[in-house]
Amino acid sequence: MDNIETLLLTRDCDAIQIPSGFPVHLTQGTEVRITQSLGDAYTVVTATNGLVRIEGKDADALNLTPTAQQRVQVEGTLEETVWAQLRTVFDPEIPVDIVNLGLVYDCQVSQVDSKTSVTVRMTLTAPGCGMGPVIAATAKARVLAIAGVDEAQVELVWDPPWNQSMITQEGRMKLGML
Repeated sequence: MDNIETLLLTRDCDAIQIPSGFPVHLTQGTEVRITQSLGDAYTVVTATNGLVRIEGKDADALNLTPTAQQRVQVEGTLEETVWAQLRTVFDPEIPVDIVNLGLVYDCQVSQVDSKTSVTVRMTLTAPGCGMGPVIAATAKARVLAIAGVDEAQVELVWDPPWNQSMITQEGRMKLGML
């Protein structure tokens, strides 16, 4: 982002430190600079906590409009809608969604006892990423937001290991790799 503006938080809010994934509490009046606002979360820099992620539900602390939690209607097939939802999940340090980063390996939709279940297998750019559980939980929440999905599971896997060749052409363009 060019011309990053410094903002003062309008209220206390919780955040997640990047890359450790540890929760932090930010107080009203804390100076922050938004470095990334993709999906429904904001990556900001603070003087005392470094990079942190603020969820979209707390956007009002940044004097922005909070994101509304709504059911997503299925467009096309349910599997296509799941993939579209996963494209709204971002690593807070990288401005490319997890699908185009090549982190999502598989998506399975199944019917069990009249319940629709979705299982997503994904990885991370590095096994020690503290944000892994946060990214996986965000992916799960996005899948569960789809109308008709009753259950969702996101499995973090390490085989095959992720490497940059797994990034899609669209992802490479966003990262300036082409």
